[in-house]
Amino acid sequence: MGRLDGKVIVLTAAAQGIGRAAALAFAKEGAKVIATDINESKLRELNEHAGIQTRVLDVTKKDQIDKFSEEIERLDVLFNVAGFVHHGTILECEEKDWDFTMNLNVRSMYLMIKAFLPKMLAQKSGTIINMSSVASSIKGTVNRCVYGTSKAAVIGLTKSVAADFIHQGIRCNCVCPGTVDTPSLHDRIQASPDPQKSAYMTGNDVIIDGGWSL
Repeated sequence: MGRLDGKVIVLTAAAQGIGRAAALAFAKEGAKVIATDINESKLRELNEHAGIQTRVLDVTKKDQIDKFSEEIERLDVLFNVAGFVHHGTILECEEKDWDFTMNLNVRSMYLMIKAFLPKMLAQKSGTIINMSSVASSIKGTVNRCVYGTSKAAVIGLTKSVAADFIHQGIRCNCVCPGTVDTPSLHDRIQASPDPQKSAYMTGNDVIIDGGWSL
């Protein structure tokens, strides 16, 4: 018996990184996972794992999201993972960089939630999880101007949805990790002046208390 037996989970950016790890973890706990990504070749690798179905989906395209949502009768969890890390200050962020980042990191979550929330409301239950970051309203981070702005917006979106629908059986939370070992991180490390120099966690208070200390 898994902790998620019978649960249906829809998640984005499942082809690699956090999304892939989440899809595998959910499936291991007995959930029926519907994993989506724009990267069809990498996404197909998940088909060999029991409990995982895959769908190619561009979360920046409203028509694709709406069509996809029509195929899903019910779901228990929507996990919005898709995102992009732009490197640079505001002076190094062109309008195209700003628009692309906000479109992928924020608008995609707006579109996914708007498409799937009505199904949750109809069944009077559901959980929405949005991927944010410590680089957000939590902390200003060097060379992460538009990324941090977009992830701060994700926190705001999450709090708004949570407040609006708490009495209808809907929970909405966001995850705010620091640096995570993903292909995206490896690409950024290799692009740095000294890829071999690395250190990570020290001097942190890790609080996991259900928000009691807020």
